[in-house]
Amino acid sequence: MGEPALAFLLDLVKEVMKDYKDVISGAENEFGQLNNELRQLKAFLKGDVQRYYREDSQLKELERQIREVVYEVEDTIDACLTRAIEVKGFPMSMFKYFGSTHYGLAKKVKSIRENKVKPLFDQAKLNFAGMQIADGVQDQRTKLKTENPIRQHRVVGFNMQEETITGYLMTEKQSLEVIPIIGTPGQGKTTLAWKVYQNEIVCNNFPNRIWVYISQKFNRRDVYLQILQSFTPNKYNSKLDNFTLVETVRLCLEKDKFLLVLDDVWSVDAWNEIKEIFPRNNGKGKVLITSRDLKVGAHSATVKPHELKPLDENESWTLLQLEVFGNEEDCPNDLRGMGKYLAKKCDGVPLTIIVIGGVLVDQLASSMSSMGAIKKWETMAENLSNALENEQRIRDVVALSYERLSNDLRDCFVYIGVFPEDYEIPVKLLSRLWIAEGFIHPKEGKSLEQIAEENVDDLICRNLLNVDKRNHMGGVKTCRVHDMIRAFCISKSKDQNLFQQIKLNKQTGVLEPPVSEVKNLHRLCFQSDLSKFLSENPNGPHVRSFLCFYKESVELEKEYLSVILSEHFFPKLRILESKSVKFHQFPKKVPRLIHLRYLTLHVDTLDSLPKQISQLWNLQALVVETKLRFITMDANIWKMIGLRHLNTKAAIKLKTDFEGEAGQNLQTLDRLSPESCTEAVYKRAKNLKTLGISGNLVKFFENKNLNELHHLEKLKLENNLDFEPTSVDLLYPPQLNCFPPHLKRLTLKKTSLGWQHMSTLAMIRSLEVLKLKDNAFVGLSWNASYHKFPNLQLLVIANTDLVLWEASPDSFSSLRFLVLKRCEGLIEIPECVGKHLNKLDIECLGKTAVESARKISREKDGKLQGKGKFAVPFVFKQCPVCEKLII
Repeated sequence: MGEPALAFLLDLVKEVMKDYKDVISGAENEFGQLNNELRQLKAFLKGDVQRYYREDSQLKELERQIREVVYEVEDTIDACLTRAIEVKGFPMSMFKYFGSTHYGLAKKVKSIRENKVKPLFDQAKLNFAGMQIADGVQDQRTKLKTENPIRQHRVVGFNMQEETITGYLMTEKQSLEVIPIIGTPGQGKTTLAWKVYQNEIVCNNFPNRIWVYISQKFNRRDVYLQILQSFTPNKYNSKLDNFTLVETVRLCLEKDKFLLVLDDVWSVDAWNEIKEIFPRNNGKGKVLITSRDLKVGAHSATVKPHELKPLDENESWTLLQLEVFGNEEDCPNDLRGMGKYLAKKCDGVPLTIIVIGGVLVDQLASSMSSMGAIKKWETMAENLSNALENEQRIRDVVALSYERLSNDLRDCFVYIGVFPEDYEIPVKLLSRLWIAEGFIHPKEGKSLEQIAEENVDDLICRNLLNVDKRNHMGGVKTCRVHDMIRAFCISKSKDQNLFQQIKLNKQTGVLEPPVSEVKNLHRLCFQSDLSKFLSENPNGPHVRSFLCFYKESVELEKEYLSVILSEHFFPKLRILESKSVKFHQFPKKVPRLIHLRYLTLHVDTLDSLPKQISQLWNLQALVVETKLRFITMDANIWKMIGLRHLNTKAAIKLKTDFEGEAGQNLQTLDRLSPESCTEAVYKRAKNLKTLGISGNLVKFFENKNLNELHHLEKLKLENNLDFEPTSVDLLYPPQLNCFPPHLKRLTLKKTSLGWQHMSTLAMIRSLEVLKLKDNAFVGLSWNASYHKFPNLQLLVIANTDLVLWEASPDSFSSLRFLVLKRCEGLIEIPECVGKHLNKLDIECLGKTAVESARKISREKDGKLQGKGKFAVPFVFKQCPVCEKLII
């Protein structure tokens, strides 16, 4: 309901009132009143009106109006700051000369309050009053609308999963068993549960079978009454008081063998309310639940939750044929190739296949020939997202999940539609974009980055984002969004004017939407056709975000350099994500875009960042892609008060003569040259959490002062001698005071230290992750018996000449994840190292080391199987070079 946008605006107003008093001189009272009125509107929307949220035109229009007012207030504030900058060139030096009377800021803010905010608030209250009157009718309409339809015909691909669930049901236990089925919207959870429910074996074994649909407006009394009615069909049941009702239902479930299906359990809270009626000791009873939420599955399950598998390519094609032709035999041969391709693009989600099938039926009916149908199917394959966006069934199914999201999470969710189809989304990128967009709001005791990562986890748990890659410890590195979910996000964005994809209509050769409409847009997304767009000299006075996500890097023509980053074309630009677009040189006009919060630049030959970048005091994240090995920072980062993350694969050389104390917000410096690692840098950047250093580490180890970085958790050290004219050996091994006191993650690369120096690392008691890569340590023997790493959870050793590895049982008492790669000389893995392992990942080991890994696996497997748990996962591979077994 627009509450997230209001929250961002309130943060902005608060910031302006606190930090830019000189700029708003004469308008303080108006800003104060605006702040109060916005808070009242936000509280109203977040309170009672929230539970009446529906996908109807009145409220969608109200939400759109709220966003437009938010954008207008932002524009007014930004215009004031921009023009102030134009006068003196740097904000802090001219505020006292340039009061807001000159701009008429007070008058503008008052006009917005009286003509925009107040009427909007009045309209919202009027709508709310109308919703209260119609609430009874609305509830009934919603109930009828949202009950899950059970698909009983043309069901494909659930046979094996049906057998698995049925097997759980047929096994009697001492206590009640709960089996969750978890999956994405439209994946067929209810269909699978219904197949199990109607299975002949299940029907014969469970005389009492109860099916209860759990609506979003959950009422536990209604659920209890439905269950009781199946045991004792008594018209007086509804008159029982709550206590008697619970006891009566529990008594029924204690005595009899039953199967209870709870379809669409939306939350852990709902499950906790329902479970109070379940008897603990009736092992004959079974509860089967379906849910979109992984947390519900994990919280309720007595067995491993059954995560629904997508249909494979053959099953998808079979289902599509049934939807289009009624059987698998009637598809013409000339349509099979494109039909199979379309089925594959649906990613195994039955609802998507069914929806696409319906569209293809209409296209066949309207085609005069087989060739005409093929052309239409080809067009469909190229524009699958468009077809899904316009399907109400897709909107209805995904909307149920959307309405369950918190206000803070809704914009984050819709925003994932900016990424292309099947795009691998780095979690770090997504989190930083959310922060820069203002979608993440502060919470006490947590950083913005932590909150953003929690939001990612929340969307994954709700099956609205899919995990693509995990790190060695199971954390999510990248994710993807299903086309059906993405289509909903794009459709929802159009309702809210949140973002707009710019693309070329191949039939007309015209951009959609037309460039003339860009003046009304706020966030632009490009997956192609950027040069075509820029060639038309677009004017985007309200554009905040410019997002380029090409699948492969493209070069931008020189003549368009002045367009994409110019205060004349995009004066309010806050975000430029252009990692996939190569620039020929550093855009000179970038420093004039004073509102930039997030900036990525890809310039292969970039060797320095100009001093004018210091003017970007709003910049939060700067990511630089260059092929050069080092880059000079001419800009004074200690005047960039908003900077939180500075990332580049080149080593950054900082100048030492700059003044300023703006490094307190800096969390990431990756990578830094060793000569820039000075005491002055550490004092300014005292809140660093991640630090990467690359170059001649002799210079780094000479300055033993990292112990001042009390917040540093992640440190990466690469002894890269390519920076030096001649090779230099690492003469100074690290001492304990080289490392920060609370370090959790350490990566060493090419340092060529002797294994005896592991004793220093063992003294870092807080260390949880240790990665040793490319001869970080050298020598044939490592006796770790005298080294204790009490908190180490992950150990990675890659590309080393190690032969003999010894350890004692308490050397790695907390080790859960072990990764060994390209350690061909290693004879064996110490048996005691595998004592507590959850995962072992090995590549390119010799025969005896592989056998020691198998032994660890067998012993671990036997112990865990005896406890009814799962064994340590081992993945066996074949090295393509040496053909040795890798696990």
